[in-house]
Amino acid sequence: MSAAAALPLVTREASVAGRRLHVLTLTPFFPSAQNPAQGCFIAEPVERLSDFDIETRVIALKPFYRSSQDPCIAGSEWKNFYCVPGNVGLVTSGTLLARAIRTRVLELHHSSPIRMIHAHTALPCGEAAMILSKEMNIPFVVSVHGLDVFAEKQAGKWLARWTKRSSMRVYREARTIVCISEKVREQLPDDFREKTRVIYNGVDRNLFEAVPESSSRLRILSVGNLIAIKDHALLLRAFAQTLRTVPDVVLDIIGDGPERSSLIRFAEMLGISSQVRFLGPQSRQAVARAMQDCTVFALPSRYEGLGCVYLEAMSCGKPSVGCFGQGIEEVIDHGRNGFLVHPRDEVALSNSLSVLLQDPNLRRKLGNAARDTILKSHTLDHQAQRLAELYREAVV
Repeated sequence: MSAAAALPLVTREASVAGRRLHVLTLTPFFPSAQNPAQGCFIAEPVERLSDFDIETRVIALKPFYRSSQDPCIAGSEWKNFYCVPGNVGLVTSGTLLARAIRTRVLELHHSSPIRMIHAHTALPCGEAAMILSKEMNIPFVVSVHGLDVFAEKQAGKWLARWTKRSSMRVYREARTIVCISEKVREQLPDDFREKTRVIYNGVDRNLFEAVPESSSRLRILSVGNLIAIKDHALLLRAFAQTLRTVPDVVLDIIGDGPERSSLIRFAEMLGISSQVRFLGPQSRQAVARAMQDCTVFALPSRYEGLGCVYLEAMSCGKPSVGCFGQGIEEVIDHGRNGFLVHPRDEVALSNSLSVLLQDPNLRRKLGNAARDTILKSHTLDHQAQRLAELYREAVV
């Protein structure tokens, strides 16, 4: 366990007065009127940056063939761009993206000079940022949000070599590579280590506030996209085992994805469908309420760079169960502020759930420690301060 050291927060007055820095953010993930919960892990810290004298404009990007998105946050806008559909487009669209937004970027630059660009993901946003930064003679940084740092798994067998070569070029040209955990940083070559910076995602401590247990019903909560690597199937099997010792408990699953139908059928096959609720996608406020109302949070994801949902549950003072070997291992200290199990270990997961459900004093102890962990070093203010410091270092 190597949790981030506590960082003393500075106020706007304590930052460098009169040195407001204009940063352009390029991202494929961001809230929209159609989907206000997507990309919140980027939007929420961006909104805090003004407290540290950082002025941020966000251009959120989508391929032309995807449904239209409308902005719902001030200082942000959506732009579409032409590209080849599918994974081929992933490695060929950086130049097209740069062309699509060049005029708008120069307009913003003329209005208020942009000092640097922050791109989220190497392809295609990082590649576009690399092109624009050279034209504008300003630095750019790129954030890596998952363990697939070269988009090799995303691209598939035939394109993996291409995406790796393109990603490497972006990382090589970037002023700094921002990783959301040490686990993500480990996926990059050693010769990039000097230019990497780990900045953990932060939590809105007020939205995800700790409240006393109010529900008389024991409730396990899981939040995440319904995709194979999140391993909701394992959670269902472990839950079926847990019901043998703790029968009066329900499992709520928030999220959507391609696994939804098969997971519903699997719950029926296990004979537990009456105690499992698939709640679909929910708003940020609804997720926060669900976390405050749950007894235990669990997500046995086996391919996780960090996992904001664990941090959010911890902020609500709930014991969280994650997996060893993932980014969250750097924040959850097993047995002190949560539990960790090995990926695909159904027995360990079931045992952990049973122990927590049957011991309210242990839940309270772990939950209090979890909340303290967040307040000391993993709030949005901590994240925004670290980003602000990174930006100012990058433009020197």
